[in-house]
Amino acid sequence: MLHVRLAPGPAPRNLSRRWDSSACLHSWCSVPCPSRLNLSRTYSIKSSSAGSATGLCLGQCCRIKPLSCKCKLGWSSQPPPDSRQHFSASSSASEAILTAQSDIQKLFVANEKIGVLLLNLGGPETLDDVQPFLFNLFADPDIIRLPRALRFLQKPLAQFISVARAPKSKEGYASIGGGSPLRQITDAQGEALMEALCGKDIPAKVYVGMRYWHPFTEEAIEQIKKDGITKLVVLPLYPQFSISTSGSSLRLLESIFSCNVREDEYLVNMQHTVIPSWYQREGYIKAMATLIEKELLKFPKPQKVMIFFSAHGVPLAYVEEAGDPYKAEMEECVDLIMEELEKRGMENPCTLAYQSRVGPVEWLKPYTDETIIALGQRGVKSLLAVPISFVSEHIETLEEIDVEYKELALQSGIKHWGRVPALGCEPTFISDLADAVIESLPYVGAMAVSNLEARQSLVPLGSVEELLAAYDSKRDMLPPPVIVWEWGWTKSAETWNGRAAMLAVLALLVLEVTTGQGLLHQWGILPPLP
Repeated sequence: MLHVRLAPGPAPRNLSRRWDSSACLHSWCSVPCPSRLNLSRTYSIKSSSAGSATGLCLGQCCRIKPLSCKCKLGWSSQPPPDSRQHFSASSSASEAILTAQSDIQKLFVANEKIGVLLLNLGGPETLDDVQPFLFNLFADPDIIRLPRALRFLQKPLAQFISVARAPKSKEGYASIGGGSPLRQITDAQGEALMEALCGKDIPAKVYVGMRYWHPFTEEAIEQIKKDGITKLVVLPLYPQFSISTSGSSLRLLESIFSCNVREDEYLVNMQHTVIPSWYQREGYIKAMATLIEKELLKFPKPQKVMIFFSAHGVPLAYVEEAGDPYKAEMEECVDLIMEELEKRGMENPCTLAYQSRVGPVEWLKPYTDETIIALGQRGVKSLLAVPISFVSEHIETLEEIDVEYKELALQSGIKHWGRVPALGCEPTFISDLADAVIESLPYVGAMAVSNLEARQSLVPLGSVEELLAAYDSKRDMLPPPVIVWEWGWTKSAETWNGRAAMLAVLALLVLEVTTGQGLLHQWGILPPLP
């Protein structure tokens, strides 16, 4: 076992941007979260070797047409050399630092089969897919968490909710063309990423694993096994890490690995690493700034436009109780984008709000809908919406932002509305993702988690298991986004207990009226049946 110390990153950022108090419901400052985890920076590289395996093309995994990539795979059927040999030339005592791209290629490409697994939410592709997609969503214990004694009701309850919500959800998907474009866009991103890696002389295959719809993560893992991938980079397509997005997908990966750990030697030996967030990367920041700049120039008075960052919300308890870095990463991400815009001569005011809240629990504030109303009341006339947590168009951008929030903005007195498109396959963005994959290759198998306080450009890398332990140590105690039952004297418990009592009284009344028997008839409150 070889101990490796990660190369030191830049000093922690001192963020001081003040958000426009006239643009938001309250004034706040983006500063590093004091509760962020402070992890050790020395880790172990576990050596392992994965035997050769048969291959299966990416086109079968993600239904992507094969690329006309000219880079030679050069994969050998020989097992990869021991990882200790990889680092022996560049390590002194317990330290090993690899920075040159040529070193990465030499050490990690020659005898390896490299794979990249893109993780995303998934979405129904047709209206017929809506109900089963919703079933998969609500059958996830991280979405609806029942008491242990009632977990046998998880799937029946998911079936009931999905059937009840399907008609309204179908209306939303019908309004954007009859289904979510997320699968097609993610497939295109995977194809573009594979081409970008080929252009950088890194032969790799890219796979797509969705959380709640095809191609499921389990399907992607099966294809990865059939392809004989020996080094895997896991890349969630969420710029900022959250327990409820990247964390949920990583928990699924953890369960796949742990369930097969005794019977699947391949998964035991396959080396992998995770890039849990990448919002700080220069290419991502510049790509976002370029899209914003293009949309600003479409307004009559670009300098007067309020830039409105709308992020997907998460339950407040995730941040306050579990130390979810999502809020801090989101605020810093906005700060970095605004700094880039200022370098280009644009000093527009901006604000950040959170959308898509569901259920009775409190979510991150300010809420997008409330903030739009407040901006209209305060005289804002031009608003540019920026979907900051989304890299692909889907129902939350095409319907929630483009339809619901646009209508709300116009009703609130805002005269000029614009929306920045999601990044999709924007060349700078894709090229930067390829660079992130290349930079992570030395860490494959290292199971290293870098220091969160250091705010390195190459943000925490590690195995699925260690990431979950670092980010989500309290996941069993976290309230889910939608609470069905919560025991104890809480506001949510009072609500559900009251509903249960009302249902019980209603059932008794129906029973008495239909049968003519019961306490109300015995006491003479209800007349006997004729």
